[in-house]
Amino acid sequence: MKKGFSLPLWVAGAARSALKKLVGLPFENYELIKIPNEKKEIKIEIHSVGLLKDHSHALGISFAKSGLDLDITQNLEIWTIASLEKISFNDPVQKIPINIIAGYGVGIKADTSEICISDFAKEVLYENLIDSIPEGFNLRLEIIFPNGKFLAERTSNKSFGIVEGLSIIGTSAETYSSASPDQLEEAKNKLTKLIQNDFKGKVVFVIGENGLNLAKTSNVNLPIIKIGNWIGPLLVDAAIKKVKTVILFGYHGKLIKLAGGIFHTHNHLADARIEILVYIAVQEKVPPEIIVKLSKSNNLEDALLLLERFNKSLVEKLFNNLSNTIEKRSFAYVNRYIKTDMEIASIIFDRRRKIRWAGIQGNKYISCFR
Repeated sequence: MKKGFSLPLWVAGAARSALKKLVGLPFENYELIKIPNEKKEIKIEIHSVGLLKDHSHALGISFAKSGLDLDITQNLEIWTIASLEKISFNDPVQKIPINIIAGYGVGIKADTSEICISDFAKEVLYENLIDSIPEGFNLRLEIIFPNGKFLAERTSNKSFGIVEGLSIIGTSAETYSSASPDQLEEAKNKLTKLIQNDFKGKVVFVIGENGLNLAKTSNVNLPIIKIGNWIGPLLVDAAIKKVKTVILFGYHGKLIKLAGGIFHTHNHLADARIEILVYIAVQEKVPPEIIVKLSKSNNLEDALLLLERFNKSLVEKLFNNLSNTIEKRSFAYVNRYIKTDMEIASIIFDRRRKIRWAGIQGNKYISCFR
């Protein structure tokens, strides 16, 4: 399986190189990045570094190499600008030792204007920068993705309230393609390990980083496995392993495909989201003129907004129907390969990361996510 290293490591590499230059250490064309809670270091290539503004700032540049051909951040140019802020002991407000600033092309949360960065990314930065900050100073670190704003238009960031650029996400050091068969094996192995350790029979399959982050912040008191796009084969594997309940938790833009019988959900293999929504709308007897407009929508977000403007109560009915269809089609899919009564529940969140819809089975567990 092709693999590389996640975006946080390349950001940390550029930042560490910039900070070292700022404090007078010589430039090296690589940095050894320590991974939090692991006894290993990863060699990250650095493109260049230099001093700016009368030597009060330093710029470090790296190019992300995720190793994944279809990854939006593959070869992403990363700039980090490091500067030191003297600690004032008369200041009653204690500042954090590293102030991470979203520069041009880096995503921020629309509602708070905070930088959109994962906890893992913060931990990697702290792990690799703290020891190099001179005593009596805090570090101001501005992160810039020169092409980030353009690339963000090709993502679903705005759907999740992330604007102005790419978010700095990632929950592990290494990257794996969600379409790779090896990614399927990894998820199967995680399930195998889970059921060997005081397993109660219920597991949450989360789809994507946003689903994982939302599940964690919702304090779900159930075991969670992040899965990629191999949803169908993993459901079958769960049934083979005698799992009692699988809760599918994800963004409507992914889970809607299951309602159309698409069980490998990578966009490069199959889409049909608008077509599936139109089919559900016909079942709900949505007026023909609205269905025509739905069919011409550029994406699922536009279609949902159109429906919400027309009739919000209809949207709830339609997407609850969708959730039920996901459960029924998933159950039928699994039973094509193995006879099982395994319960499959669906819980769906919207573009605002609000947990919003559930199927008949999902309604039994939705309280666990709130």
